[in-house]
Formats: sequence, structure tokens, C-alpha cells
Amino acid sequence: MKSIDLSALRVVSAKDVEAAVGEGATELALCPRAVVTPSARDAMRRHGCAVRGEGQPAAAPGAAPVAASVAHARLFSSPQAEAAKAEIVAAGRKLWQRQYVDGNGGNISVRLGENAVLSTPTLVSKADLRPEDLCLVDLDGKQLAGTRARTSEILMHLEIYKAVPEAKAVLHCHPPHATAYAITGRVPPTCVIPEYEVFVGGVALAQYETPGTQAFADAVIPFVRKHNTVLLQNHGIVCWADTVTHAEWYAEVVDTYCWTLMLAHQLGAPITFIPENKTKDLLAIKKRLGLPDARLDGEAMRECQLCDLPEMAGAIAVPPPSPNGRSCSCGDDTEAIVAAVTDAVMAALQK
Repeated sequence: MKSIDLSALRVVSAKDVEAAVGEGATELALCPRAVVTPSARDAMRRHGCAVRGEGQPAAAPGAAPVAASVAHARLFSSPQAEAAKAEIVAAGRKLWQRQYVDGNGGNISVRLGENAVLSTPTLVSKADLRPEDLCLVDLDGKQLAGTRARTSEILMHLEIYKAVPEAKAVLHCHPPHATAYAITGRVPPTCVIPEYEVFVGGVALAQYETPGTQAFADAVIPFVRKHNTVLLQNHGIVCWADTVTHAEWYAEVVDTYCWTLMLAHQLGAPITFIPENKTKDLLAIKKRLGLPDARLDGEAMRECQLCDLPEMAGAIAVPPPSPNGRSCSCGDDTEAIVAAVTDAVMAALQK
């Protein structure tokens, strides 16, 4: 490692960094009171320069020392990371434009490697997000690179990555129609619109926990293997996919589906459902695409479990499914209920 002393400089610019790199520097020694310009910080990350001295770029709380993260800096500025940053920024702007986030709400991440995740920062509107605002963390939540602090809700993303190896991107937001279901403790029924069945299907409902805590992160673990979208009670939704773009699509599909159901309910007529034999066709498409669905598991393919039907004609929601994915009554239970209702009706008629 070749170190070049820049401690005589009170202001370190990108030109200074480029000149040092041109001389073969891999480490820069800075004055403790030096001012490092944003473009200089970008140049340091781009070239993977380690830094000594207190004049190094201000690290976010919990961030790893810059001198110990040359490899992380290189990954953070790699072509793979730059492409992921651009995709995150684009998805964030779509979320804001569709009013799925407000203020600094929502967060997005992409898994870059076995133990590295690109994350949005805290306290930045998704409408204003820039590539240089993003940061890099490991699967324990320790920040490895980036000058802004990572979102506190990254812990939920990390638990999804640990539980679902197929997950390469995670997106959390607050779309109003899906969140309306979440705050009423309900989930939308299935077997109504084909696109929803194929790309999302049944969603789960995770119990409320304080955002940013480990308990909040743990709340989604029982559901994410069989669901790519989970409603977060009194909060919003979280989606995972193979890309950020696809995760954002799932958020759109879920919220539009919930919105459509609400509009249909206003017509005052019962909702028609896709026949179960046709639902099997949609599940076959879903299986070919490699998308998760609790109904693809063994016994769950029994016909009476393919669709979550409303409790009454015209209803637009059903109770959330149990962790094993089942949400309907079958067999003897159904027959017993029908028999009891029949007996009650006959008794009433005989009075």
C-alpha cells in the first residue's frame, strides 16, 4: 500500500485525490482539520483509497473505518453497484410519484454479494434520492461504506435475505389501499384478478412491532418463504424479488388490487371469482416463473384451499391466513356447519 501525505492541505478536492492516485496512492493521510469536498469523497470511493487522519469523510454512526474497508469501497463503486444504485433511485421516484411514500418514508435495498447489501439512507425523501446518498451494509446491519447513515429498517431487509436466498432486492413502502387492509387487520381475497394471482397471490399479515427494531424485523420471518409480499399491521407493506424493479411492480400490483376491490365493493354487488380449475392454470404459470405461493405446497393444492373466499356476499376481505398458509375450512367442519344451520332453519319453520 502506497501512502501519500496530504496533511498540508486544509481543503482536499477531487483534483488532489486524482493527482495522488496518479502517483500510485492507495492510502491518503489527511490533516485532522481538513475539509474534504463531496467530489473528493466520491473520488476516494471510486479509486478505493484508504484514509488516515481525522479529516477523512465523515462516516455515519456505526460505519466501519474507511482505512479498513478498501474492498468494501471498491464494491460500493463497482459497475454492479452503480447499476443497482440507479435502479434504486428510479424505483424510489416511482414510489413517490404514485404516493406510496411520503416525507422520508420507505426504504429499498439490493443484495450485492454474500455479505453486502446496498441500502437507502435514513431521512431522505425517495423523490430526492441520489446515487451518492446510498450506503453499504453487511448482513448484521454494520455500515461498510457511504457517508449517510443507513435506514434503521434495514434490519427487516436483512432478515428477508437470510431467510430467502432467492431474494436479491427488498422494498418497503406505505401504499394507501394496501395499508388500509393492514390497519384493519385484513388481507384481500384471492382468485379475483389473474395478474395478482400470478405475481403476488395471497399476502400475509405480520403483527405490529416498533419500526427499526429487531422485533419488527423478526415479525416477517414466518411468512417470507411462501409470500413475496407481506402486509405490516398498522404500517405498510414489504416486497422482495429478484430485482428492485420487480419488487416495485409487486407493490403496484398489490395496491391497485386492493383499490380495485374497494371500488367494486361500492357497486353493491358480490364479487365474481376465478373458477378453481382456472386458478390451477394461473398457479402453474406462477410455478414456472419461480414465484412463491403457499398454495403450491403439497396438501394446499386441494381445491378447497386454492381461493380465500369472503365471509359473505359482497365482502372484500378475509381474515389473514395462518402461518401454514391455510385460510378456509374444509371437510367435516364445513359439513357440521351446514348441518347446524339446516337444523336451525328447520326448527324455525316448524314453530
